[in-house]
Amino acid sequence: MSNLNIRTATIDDAETILYFIRELAIYEKAEHEVLATVETIKSSMFGEKGGVHGLICELDGKAIGFSVYFYNYSTWLAKPGLYLEDLYVSPEYRGQGAGIALLKALANIALNEGCGRFEWSCLDWNTPSREFYESLGAEPQHEWLGYRMSGKTLTDFAR
Repeated sequence: MSNLNIRTATIDDAETILYFIRELAIYEKAEHEVLATVETIKSSMFGEKGGVHGLICELDGKAIGFSVYFYNYSTWLAKPGLYLEDLYVSPEYRGQGAGIALLKALANIALNEGCGRFEWSCLDWNTPSREFYESLGAEPQHEWLGYRMSGKTLTDFAR
């Protein structure tokens, strides 16, 4: 019988996290956008100013997926929220409960930390993931549009 385990990511998992980030980027057809390295993961997730957390999903001791999350804040609720930045399970291990186990672990963290919300974003074309999330009771937020500044636009605007 297979043993599925969710554990907190540590600095020793930086290479594994980068592997999953690259797999996810390939899946999302955006591999060229990955600038992360093992060193930048170590400093941004596990450094003094981290604020970013991760979980590793293992099957019989082998890492098969991960999630990265951080806390945000809802002014209307006056409570923190848990924001899931990424969740990924390698394709050959999907359908074995790893995604649900990661989401349940995150939901429990949110409850234990007094969060009023557990939120994430999903690409509009990613129908399998959207259907999966909705089958769990998650509701898409159609009234909100995401905005982003990065790179040169961010630099120019800040000046």
